[in-house]
Amino acid sequence: MTLRSSAARAPLGPDSNGPEIRRTDQLDIQAQAVNDRGPGATVATARRLTVLIVVPTLHSGAADAGALDLVRILGAAGHRAIVVSRGGRLAEEVATAGGEWVARDMASTNPMVMLANAVALARLIRRNRCDVVHAHGRAAAWSAYLAARVTRTPFLTTWYKGFREQNLFKHLYNSVMARGDRVVAVSDQIAELIHDRHGTPENRIAVVPLSIELARFDAAAIAPERVEAMRRAWGVKGDTRVILVVGRMLRRKGHHVVVKAVHRLKERGLKDFLCVFAGEDQGRSRYTGELWDQISETGTADVVRLVGTVDDMPAAYAAATVAVSAAVQAEGLQRAVLEAQAMARPVVVSDLGAGPDVVLAPPAVPEDRMTGLRVPAGDADALAAALIRLFSLPEPVRAAIGVRGRAWVSQHFKGPDVAQAMLALYAEVARPR
Repeated sequence: MTLRSSAARAPLGPDSNGPEIRRTDQLDIQAQAVNDRGPGATVATARRLTVLIVVPTLHSGAADAGALDLVRILGAAGHRAIVVSRGGRLAEEVATAGGEWVARDMASTNPMVMLANAVALARLIRRNRCDVVHAHGRAAAWSAYLAARVTRTPFLTTWYKGFREQNLFKHLYNSVMARGDRVVAVSDQIAELIHDRHGTPENRIAVVPLSIELARFDAAAIAPERVEAMRRAWGVKGDTRVILVVGRMLRRKGHHVVVKAVHRLKERGLKDFLCVFAGEDQGRSRYTGELWDQISETGTADVVRLVGTVDDMPAAYAAATVAVSAAVQAEGLQRAVLEAQAMARPVVVSDLGAGPDVVLAPPAVPEDRMTGLRVPAGDADALAAALIRLFSLPEPVRAAIGVRGRAWVSQHFKGPDVAQAMLALYAEVARPR
C-alpha cells in the first residue's frame, strides 16, 4: 500500500487547476484499504505489532502529545507501544493509555549520551522484537536511527514543525528527520518543506494530521461555571474580550510579536481587552524575561497575562474571544489552532503558524467560508488590524466563523481516520518475522 505525499495533491484554494484532492481523501483511502482486509484486520499482517516510540520529553509539546496519541492508537488496536523518553508530566498517561515507558535522557545533544542511547535502544529492539522504530525530535531520532539501522528495523519519523536551518551543521542535524523509511508530516506545509529542503522522494512522505478529541473540545459541553472560573483566574471582568495565545514560551511561537500587536491596539484606543499567554516556560527564563521587559517598555502590563500551564484547556478556549498563533517559524499543524477551532473560536494565525489546509482564510476562500484570518509572520501591525477586524464584527457573524471552524475540524481531523492511517502505515513498513 502506498501513502500519497502532499506534493502529489492539488492545493485547497478555489483557484487550483484540476480536481481538488484533499487530505481527508487520502485518509479515507488509507482507512478503506485497511477495512477492505476484512473484519478485525486493522493491520495488514493480522499480528500484534510492537512499536518503539522515541521522544525527547513527555511534557506538553507537539511531539510529546503526538507520541501519547500513538500509544492510544496502538493500544486501542491491540498492539504494544514502548515509549523511551526523559519523561515529564505526560509520562503517567503513557501507562494509562496501555503503553510502557522506559526512562532515558533522549533529549540530550551530547554525542556520547546519544551514542549510549543508540546502544540501549538497540538492546530494547532486540529484547522486545520491535517491528518498527518511530522517532519524534532530532536528538532522539539520531539515536533511534542508529539503533534501527544496526538491528535492521524499519525507521519512521514524524515532523511537527519546520526546523531552523541557519547553517550547514543545522541542516545536517535536521536531516535525520528526513531519513525515515517513511517520513510522516502533520501538514501539507511541512511535507513540502521536507521535500524542498532534503529532496525526500514523494513516495516516502505521508501526510497524517493530528486528531482532536471533539467530545472534549466542544463549547456546548462546557459548563458556564468552568468558563467563569477561568476568567476570574485571569482577572477578566465583565465583557472584556480575551485574546488567547496557547503554546510554550519559545521565540519561534512569536509571543513578542503579539506584545507589539497589543501595544498597537492600545495606541489605537482599543479598550476592554486582555491578552493571555497560556503555556509553560520549561526553564527558558531568558525569553520569558525578554517578554517581561518588552511588556514593561510598551506599557502593556495592564492587558497582558502570563498564566503558565492551564489544566482546563476547553474552558480556556471557551473563555476566549479569539485564539492567536503568531509563529515566526514554520509550525506545521498546531494542536492549539485545531482545538480553538473545534471550540468554535475564530483564529488569527501567521502564514507560518498554519497553512490553508488548517485554517480557511481570505483571500483563499470567500469570507462566508472563513474560519479565521491569516497575516504575514512577524507583522505586528497586520496582526493588530486582524484583531480589530474580528472585534468589530457583530457577535452573530463572529459566532458563525466559529461554527464553520468546528465543522472544518470535525470533517478533516477525525480521530478514527487518523488512527487507521497510522495503523496502515505501520503495517506497510513492519518487517516480517
